[in-house]
Amino acid sequence: QVQLEESGGGLVQAGDSLRLSCSASGLTLSNFAVGWYRQAPGQERDLVAGISRSALPYYDGSVEGRFTISRDAAKNTVYLQMNGLRPEDTANYQCATAPTVTVGLIPHKYDYIGQGTQVTVSS
Repeated sequence: QVQLEESGGGLVQAGDSLRLSCSASGLTLSNFAVGWYRQAPGQERDLVAGISRSALPYYDGSVEGRFTISRDAAKNTVYLQMNGLRPEDTANYQCATAPTVTVGLIPHKYDYIGQGTQVTVSS
């Protein structure tokens, strides 16, 4: 059974940093593209960052330059380092897997997605 588990969220102030982790069981993350989505109440789920199987990153324009996605194959974990957090970054952050970033993650055609970790940024 495949399970994705996110961790690292919390309540922070504007300008602070957080590092989110996405760990997997029943699946080897390095064999897939992995993405981080976020969804605020009443809003659609948006892809904010993705990383290909060859570790090429993708960022939405709203987070480029502030967020960094990376993977650690030995730990079967993908990270999202978030710096310079803003109140508009407040959302539930979920990780998901897909065969590729462009054909899978960007059009939201993911295979698995976790429950998410809440990030709240106060002003």
